[in-house]
Amino acid sequence: MKAHFKKYELHFKRPAKTSRGEYRARTVWFLFLEENGKTGIGECAPLPGLSAETSEEVESLLKKICANPAYFVENPVETQNISSVRFALETALLDVQNGGSQILFPSDFSEGKKGIPINGLVWMGEADFMLQQIQEKIEAGFHCIKLKIGSLDFEKELEILGSIREKYNANQITLRVDANGAFKPDEVLEKLYRLAPFDIHSIEQPIAAGQWKEMAVICNESPIPVALDEELIGIYPKNEKEKLLDAVQPRFLVLKPSLHGGFSGCEEWIELAEKRSIGWWVTSYLESNIGLNAIAQWTFHKNAQGYQGLGTGGLFTNNILSPLEIRGEELWFNPEKKFEFPEKFFTT
Repeated sequence: MKAHFKKYELHFKRPAKTSRGEYRARTVWFLFLEENGKTGIGECAPLPGLSAETSEEVESLLKKICANPAYFVENPVETQNISSVRFALETALLDVQNGGSQILFPSDFSEGKKGIPINGLVWMGEADFMLQQIQEKIEAGFHCIKLKIGSLDFEKELEILGSIREKYNANQITLRVDANGAFKPDEVLEKLYRLAPFDIHSIEQPIAAGQWKEMAVICNESPIPVALDEELIGIYPKNEKEKLLDAVQPRFLVLKPSLHGGFSGCEEWIELAEKRSIGWWVTSYLESNIGLNAIAQWTFHKNAQGYQGLGTGGLFTNNILSPLEIRGEELWFNPEKKFEFPEKFFTT
Protein backbone atom coordinates (compact mmCIF):
# COMPACT_ATOMS: atom_id res chain seq x y z
CA MET A 1 0.00 0.00 0.00
CA LYS A 2 1.19 3.50 -0.87
CA ALA A 3 -0.15 6.88 0.21
CA HIS A 4 0.21 10.56 -0.53
CA PHE A 5 -1.80 13.69 0.22
CA LYS A 6 -2.70 16.94 -1.51
CA LYS A 7 -3.60 20.31 -0.03
CA TYR A 8 -6.59 22.03 -1.65
CA GLU A 9 -8.27 25.39 -1.02
CA LEU A 10 -12.02 25.65 -1.49
CA HIS A 11 -13.46 29.08 -2.30
CA PHE A 12 -16.95 30.09 -1.19
CA LYS A 13 -19.36 31.56 -3.71
CA ARG A 14 -20.39 34.01 -0.99
CA PRO A 15 -18.98 34.41 2.54
CA ALA A 16 -20.34 31.81 4.97
CA LYS A 17 -21.17 33.55 8.23
CA THR A 18 -21.58 31.96 11.67
CA SER A 19 -21.44 33.38 15.19
CA ARG A 20 -17.75 32.39 15.19
CA GLY A 21 -16.90 34.51 12.18
CA GLU A 22 -16.98 34.61 8.40
CA TYR A 23 -15.43 32.13 5.97
CA ARG A 24 -14.41 33.09 2.44
CA ALA A 25 -12.15 30.08 1.81
CA ARG A 26 -11.18 26.90 3.64
CA THR A 27 -8.32 24.46 3.30
CA VAL A 28 -8.77 20.70 3.05
CA TRP A 29 -6.33 17.87 2.47
CA PHE A 30 -7.08 14.84 0.31
CA LEU A 31 -5.47 11.56 1.37
CA PHE A 32 -4.85 8.99 -1.37
CA LEU A 33 -4.32 5.29 -0.65
CA GLU A 34 -3.10 3.09 -3.51
CA GLU A 35 -3.28 -0.70 -3.51
CA ASN A 36 -3.58 -3.32 -6.26
CA GLY A 37 -3.89 -0.66 -8.93
CA LYS A 38 -6.81 1.08 -7.18
CA THR A 39 -6.82 4.50 -5.51
CA GLY A 40 -9.03 5.47 -2.60
CA ILE A 41 -9.63 9.10 -1.59
CA GLY A 42 -10.43 10.53 1.82
CA GLU A 43 -10.95 14.14 2.82
CA CYS A 44 -9.37 15.77 5.84
CA ALA A 45 -11.25 19.00 6.55
CA PRO A 46 -10.37 20.62 9.89
CA LEU A 47 -11.85 24.05 10.49
CA PRO A 48 -9.68 26.58 12.38
CA GLY A 49 -11.33 27.76 15.56
CA LEU A 50 -13.60 24.73 15.72
CA SER A 51 -11.62 21.51 15.24
CA ALA A 52 -9.55 20.26 18.17
CA GLU A 53 -6.51 19.78 15.90
CA THR A 54 -4.38 22.40 14.20
CA SER A 55 -3.36 22.45 10.55
CA GLU A 56 0.21 21.68 11.62
CA GLU A 57 -0.93 18.59 13.54
CA VAL A 58 -2.95 17.47 10.54
CA GLU A 59 -0.05 17.74 8.11
CA SER A 60 2.34 16.08 10.56
CA LEU A 61 0.08 13.03 10.94
CA LEU A 62 -0.63 12.84 7.22
CA LYS A 63 3.12 12.72 6.54
CA LYS A 64 3.48 9.86 9.03
CA ILE A 65 0.62 7.97 7.40
CA CYS A 66 2.16 8.42 3.96
CA ALA A 67 5.50 7.10 5.23
CA ASN A 68 3.89 3.90 6.54
CA PRO A 69 0.21 3.60 5.57
CA ALA A 70 -0.09 -0.09 6.43
CA TYR A 71 0.84 0.61 10.06
CA PHE A 72 -1.91 3.20 10.50
CA VAL A 73 -4.48 1.05 8.71
CA GLU A 74 -3.68 -1.77 11.14
CA ASN A 75 -3.50 0.56 14.16
CA PRO A 76 -6.34 3.08 13.75
CA VAL A 77 -6.08 4.08 17.42
CA GLU A 78 -3.01 6.10 16.39
CA THR A 79 -5.32 8.58 14.63
CA GLN A 80 -8.17 8.75 17.13
CA ASN A 81 -7.19 12.12 18.63
CA ILE A 82 -7.11 13.91 15.27
CA SER A 83 -10.64 13.56 14.03
CA SER A 84 -10.32 14.96 10.53
CA VAL A 85 -7.40 12.67 9.70
CA ARG A 86 -9.16 9.62 11.10
CA PHE A 87 -12.18 10.40 8.91
CA ALA A 88 -9.93 10.80 5.85
CA LEU A 89 -8.11 7.52 6.53
CA GLU A 90 -11.34 5.58 7.12
CA THR A 91 -12.87 7.00 3.94
CA ALA A 92 -9.81 6.36 1.76
CA LEU A 93 -9.51 2.80 3.07
CA LEU A 94 -13.18 2.02 2.39
CA ASP A 95 -12.84 3.53 -1.05
CA VAL A 96 -9.78 1.52 -2.06
CA GLN A 97 -11.34 -1.68 -0.66
CA ASN A 98 -14.41 -1.06 -2.85
CA GLY A 99 -12.42 -0.49 -6.04
CA GLY A 100 -11.71 3.24 -5.89
CA SER A 101 -15.10 4.35 -7.23
CA GLN A 102 -16.16 6.48 -4.22
CA ILE A 103 -18.80 3.87 -3.39
CA LEU A 104 -18.03 3.23 0.28
CA PHE A 105 -21.29 1.74 1.54
CA PRO A 106 -23.21 0.07 -1.31
CA SER A 107 -26.93 0.64 -0.73
CA ASP A 108 -30.18 1.83 -2.25
CA PHE A 109 -28.77 5.35 -1.81
CA SER A 110 -25.58 4.70 -3.79
CA GLU A 111 -27.63 2.89 -6.44
CA GLY A 112 -29.87 5.93 -6.85
CA LYS A 113 -32.99 4.20 -5.55
CA LYS A 114 -33.58 6.27 -2.39
CA GLY A 115 -32.73 9.75 -1.16
CA ILE A 116 -31.92 11.18 2.28
CA PRO A 117 -34.27 13.82 3.76
CA ILE A 118 -32.27 16.92 4.70
CA ASN A 119 -32.93 20.26 6.32
CA GLY A 120 -32.60 23.49 4.37
CA LEU A 121 -29.79 25.50 5.95
CA VAL A 122 -30.20 29.27 6.24
CA TRP A 123 -26.93 31.13 6.76
CA MET A 124 -26.50 34.14 8.98
CA GLY A 125 -26.68 37.55 7.39
CA GLU A 126 -28.84 40.63 7.28
CA ALA A 127 -32.51 39.99 7.93
CA ASP A 128 -33.53 40.45 4.28
CA PHE A 129 -30.88 37.96 3.16
CA MET A 130 -32.03 35.37 5.70
CA LEU A 131 -35.69 35.83 4.76
CA GLN A 132 -34.78 35.45 1.09
CA GLN A 133 -32.99 32.17 1.85
CA ILE A 134 -35.95 30.90 3.87
CA GLN A 135 -38.37 31.65 1.04
CA GLU A 136 -36.09 29.92 -1.48
CA LYS A 137 -35.84 26.81 0.71
CA ILE A 138 -39.59 26.59 1.20
CA GLU A 139 -40.27 27.10 -2.51
CA ALA A 140 -37.74 24.35 -3.27
CA GLY A 141 -39.79 21.93 -1.19
CA PHE A 142 -38.00 21.86 2.17
CA HIS A 143 -40.16 21.11 5.20
CA CYS A 144 -37.35 21.39 7.77
CA ILE A 145 -35.47 24.69 7.99
CA LYS A 146 -32.37 25.21 10.11
CA LEU A 147 -31.35 28.76 10.97
CA LYS A 148 -28.02 29.92 12.29
CA ILE A 149 -28.72 32.41 15.07
CA GLY A 150 -26.61 34.43 17.48
CA SER A 151 -25.04 37.05 15.23
CA LEU A 152 -27.95 39.41 14.56
CA ASP A 153 -29.79 41.47 17.14
CA PHE A 154 -31.85 38.88 19.04
CA GLU A 155 -35.06 40.88 18.56
CA LYS A 156 -34.50 40.75 14.81
CA GLU A 157 -33.97 36.98 14.94
CA LEU A 158 -37.27 36.63 16.81
CA GLU A 159 -38.95 38.69 14.09
CA ILE A 160 -37.57 36.38 11.41
CA LEU A 161 -38.84 33.29 13.21
CA GLY A 162 -42.17 34.99 13.78
CA SER A 163 -42.49 35.79 10.08
CA ILE A 164 -42.10 32.09 9.28
CA ARG A 165 -44.68 31.02 11.84
CA GLU A 166 -47.17 33.59 10.57
CA LYS A 167 -47.25 31.64 7.30
CA TYR A 168 -46.40 28.08 8.33
CA ASN A 169 -47.24 26.17 11.50
CA ALA A 170 -45.09 23.42 13.04
CA ASN A 171 -46.95 20.73 11.07
CA GLN A 172 -45.99 22.46 7.83
CA ILE A 173 -42.42 23.57 8.58
CA THR A 174 -40.07 22.14 11.22
CA LEU A 175 -37.73 24.80 12.60
CA ARG A 176 -34.29 24.02 13.99
CA VAL A 177 -31.93 26.70 15.26
CA ASP A 178 -28.18 26.56 15.85
CA ALA A 179 -26.59 29.08 18.20
CA ASN A 180 -23.02 27.76 17.80
CA GLY A 181 -22.47 28.53 21.50
CA ALA A 182 -23.36 32.21 21.09
CA PHE A 183 -25.54 32.69 24.19
CA LYS A 184 -24.16 33.51 27.65
CA PRO A 185 -25.09 31.18 30.52
CA ASP A 186 -26.77 33.97 32.50
CA GLU A 187 -29.08 34.92 29.60
CA VAL A 188 -29.68 31.66 27.79
CA LEU A 189 -32.81 30.41 29.57
CA GLU A 190 -34.57 33.74 29.12
CA LYS A 191 -33.77 33.60 25.40
CA LEU A 192 -34.92 30.00 25.12
CA TYR A 193 -38.27 30.89 26.69
CA ARG A 194 -38.64 33.72 24.19
CA LEU A 195 -37.86 31.32 21.32
CA ALA A 196 -40.26 28.64 22.57
CA PRO A 197 -43.54 30.17 21.23
CA PHE A 198 -42.24 29.60 17.70
CA ASP A 199 -42.45 25.80 18.10
CA ILE A 200 -38.73 25.19 17.71
CA HIS A 201 -37.84 21.53 17.14
CA SER A 202 -34.40 21.89 18.80
CA ILE A 203 -31.55 24.27 19.48
CA GLU A 204 -27.97 23.22 18.86
CA GLN A 205 -25.26 24.22 21.31
CA PRO A 206 -26.93 27.21 23.04
CA ILE A 207 -23.81 28.04 25.09
CA ALA A 208 -20.11 27.53 24.46
CA ALA A 209 -18.73 24.01 24.94
CA GLY A 210 -16.97 22.92 28.12
CA GLN A 211 -19.56 24.17 30.62
CA TRP A 212 -21.08 20.83 31.56
CA LYS A 213 -22.73 21.98 34.79
CA GLU A 214 -24.42 24.95 33.12
CA MET A 215 -25.39 22.87 30.08
CA ALA A 216 -26.97 20.24 32.32
CA VAL A 217 -29.20 22.91 33.89
CA ILE A 218 -30.14 24.21 30.45
CA CYS A 219 -31.00 20.73 29.15
CA ASN A 220 -33.15 20.12 32.21
CA GLU A 221 -34.98 23.46 32.23
CA SER A 222 -35.12 24.49 28.56
CA PRO A 223 -38.57 24.61 26.95
CA ILE A 224 -36.80 23.70 23.68
CA PRO A 225 -35.00 20.34 23.28
CA VAL A 226 -31.22 20.85 23.34
CA ALA A 227 -28.81 19.17 20.91
CA LEU A 228 -25.08 18.92 21.58
CA ASP A 229 -22.64 19.63 18.74
CA GLU A 230 -19.41 21.47 19.58
CA GLU A 231 -19.67 19.89 23.05
CA LEU A 232 -18.59 16.55 21.53
CA ILE A 233 -15.38 17.87 19.97
CA GLY A 234 -12.16 16.50 21.43
CA ILE A 235 -13.85 13.82 23.57
CA TYR A 236 -12.51 10.49 22.36
CA PRO A 237 -12.27 7.90 25.22
CA LYS A 238 -15.51 5.99 25.67
CA ASN A 239 -15.65 6.62 29.41
CA GLU A 240 -15.39 10.39 28.83
CA LYS A 241 -18.28 10.23 26.37
CA GLU A 242 -20.34 8.38 28.95
CA LYS A 243 -19.50 11.00 31.60
CA LEU A 244 -20.65 13.82 29.31
CA LEU A 245 -23.94 12.20 28.34
CA ASP A 246 -24.75 11.20 31.92
CA ALA A 247 -23.85 14.64 33.31
CA VAL A 248 -25.62 16.77 30.69
CA GLN A 249 -28.47 14.49 29.50
CA PRO A 250 -29.22 16.22 26.18
CA ARG A 251 -32.18 15.32 23.98
CA PHE A 252 -30.12 15.03 20.80
CA LEU A 253 -26.59 14.70 19.45
CA VAL A 254 -25.52 16.30 16.17
CA LEU A 255 -22.80 14.07 14.73
CA LYS A 256 -20.08 15.20 12.33
CA PRO A 257 -17.55 12.52 11.35
CA SER A 258 -14.92 15.14 10.48
CA LEU A 259 -15.19 16.61 13.99
CA HIS A 260 -16.29 13.78 16.24
CA GLY A 261 -13.79 10.98 15.67
CA GLY A 262 -14.52 9.79 12.15
CA PHE A 263 -17.08 7.09 11.41
CA SER A 264 -15.86 4.93 14.28
CA GLY A 265 -16.04 7.75 16.80
CA CYS A 266 -19.55 8.70 15.70
CA GLU A 267 -20.69 5.08 15.83
CA GLU A 268 -19.57 4.96 19.46
CA TRP A 269 -21.53 8.16 20.18
CA ILE A 270 -24.59 6.56 18.55
CA GLU A 271 -24.27 3.40 20.62
CA LEU A 272 -24.02 5.38 23.86
CA ALA A 273 -26.81 7.77 22.89
CA GLU A 274 -29.27 5.05 21.97
CA LYS A 275 -28.67 3.29 25.30
CA ARG A 276 -29.82 6.52 26.95
CA SER A 277 -32.75 7.21 24.57
CA ILE A 278 -30.94 10.25 23.17
CA GLY A 279 -31.79 11.03 19.56
CA TRP A 280 -29.22 11.92 16.91
CA TRP A 281 -28.76 13.10 13.38
CA VAL A 282 -25.78 13.61 11.10
CA THR A 283 -24.41 16.86 9.73
CA SER A 284 -21.68 17.68 7.26
CA TYR A 285 -19.67 20.83 7.87
CA LEU A 286 -18.27 22.48 4.81
CA GLU A 287 -16.47 19.49 3.34
CA SER A 288 -16.01 19.19 -0.41
CA ASN A 289 -18.14 16.70 -2.31
CA ILE A 290 -15.61 13.95 -1.49
CA GLY A 291 -16.28 14.26 2.23
CA LEU A 292 -19.98 14.94 1.76
CA ASN A 293 -20.38 11.82 -0.39
CA ALA A 294 -18.72 9.66 2.27
CA ILE A 295 -20.85 11.13 5.07
CA ALA A 296 -24.07 10.77 3.07
CA GLN A 297 -23.42 7.11 2.24
CA TRP A 298 -22.55 6.36 5.88
CA THR A 299 -25.65 8.21 7.10
CA PHE A 300 -27.91 6.08 4.91
CA HIS A 301 -25.99 2.96 5.98
CA LYS A 302 -26.66 3.83 9.65
CA ASN A 303 -30.41 4.13 8.95
CA ALA A 304 -30.48 7.66 10.37
CA GLN A 305 -34.03 8.82 11.07
CA GLY A 306 -35.61 12.16 10.27
CA TYR A 307 -34.01 15.15 8.60
CA GLN A 308 -30.23 15.14 8.32
CA GLY A 309 -27.98 18.19 8.10
CA LEU A 310 -26.18 17.27 4.92
CA GLY A 311 -24.90 20.08 2.74
CA THR A 312 -25.62 20.35 -0.95
CA GLY A 313 -22.07 20.75 -2.22
CA GLY A 314 -23.08 23.99 -3.90
CA LEU A 315 -21.30 26.46 -1.63
CA PHE A 316 -17.94 26.43 -3.43
CA THR A 317 -16.80 27.74 -6.79
CA ASN A 318 -14.20 24.98 -7.23
CA ASN A 319 -15.81 21.90 -5.67
CA ILE A 320 -15.19 18.40 -7.03
CA LEU A 321 -18.09 17.63 -9.37
CA SER A 322 -20.01 14.62 -8.10
CA PRO A 323 -23.18 12.51 -8.58
CA LEU A 324 -24.76 14.17 -5.52
CA GLU A 325 -27.83 16.26 -6.25
CA ILE A 326 -30.79 17.80 -4.47
CA ARG A 327 -34.30 16.73 -5.43
CA GLY A 328 -36.87 18.67 -3.42
CA GLU A 329 -35.84 18.19 0.20
CA GLU A 330 -33.72 15.09 -0.35
CA LEU A 331 -30.09 14.44 -1.17
CA TRP A 332 -29.67 11.84 -3.93
CA PHE A 333 -26.79 10.00 -5.52
CA ASN A 334 -27.19 9.82 -9.30
CA PRO A 335 -25.25 6.74 -10.51
CA GLU A 336 -25.46 8.00 -14.10
CA LYS A 337 -23.12 10.84 -13.17
CA LYS A 338 -19.42 10.53 -12.36
CA PHE A 339 -17.00 12.35 -10.12
CA GLU A 340 -15.02 14.86 -12.16
CA PHE A 341 -11.60 15.78 -10.80
CA PRO A 342 -9.37 18.73 -11.69
CA GLU A 343 -6.35 18.09 -13.89
CA LYS A 344 -3.41 16.50 -12.03
CA PHE A 345 -5.66 15.91 -9.00
CA PHE A 346 -4.19 12.47 -8.29
CA THR A 347 -0.52 13.46 -8.62
CA THR A 348 1.72 14.16 -5.65
